[in-house]
Amino acid sequence: MVEQALSSDPRDLIDRCLAGDEAAMVDLVELYRDRVFRFCYRMLGQRQDAEDAAQETFVRMLRSLTAWDGRRDFEPWLLAIAGNRCRTLLAARKRRPATGLFAEEQLVDRTPDWHALSSLAEEVQLALLRLRPEHREAFVLFHENDLSYDQIAAAIQRPLGTVKTWIFQARQQLMAQLRQREVVGGRRHAVRAV
Repeated sequence: MVEQALSSDPRDLIDRCLAGDEAAMVDLVELYRDRVFRFCYRMLGQRQDAEDAAQETFVRMLRSLTAWDGRRDFEPWLLAIAGNRCRTLLAARKRRPATGLFAEEQLVDRTPDWHALSSLAEEVQLALLRLRPEHREAFVLFHENDLSYDQIAAAIQRPLGTVKTWIFQARQQLMAQLRQREVVGGRRHAVRAV
């Protein structure tokens, strides 16, 4: 039954959810669980925070399902909820006092051992975390969630030009950070023929 529900059009699941079908609610969450978690993880960089944000996203989604405009795509709407949850958590991190044991935990979370990182994926994740949250959100929605510029603009309620600019700037900043960390070569590292 779950496999059948997961392969069906999400609009059918949504209709069943709106009718109070609890199994459909579980199936709808299951359908988007991995994508929402990956998005939250890319935004927050910490597994526990990403799990919390994803869980809160689904709670809010189910509470607000009647507010979804059925003429629009569902996934961008859902990822906009996830983006809002992530931005709220990021803002809360900035307001936390840096005292006692909690400060040490934050320091460990925010300052990974750069020398121990060996994979490109880890380096990209670290570079993503240095981007402004709105740039990171637009970049992840475009490159990892395969949303179009128009879908992203609608999801985060920003003009199309702003979304394109943020994604472009995110790419530029990511490449600059990866070059600075010598993860990728740049023009400066090109070998000249003699």
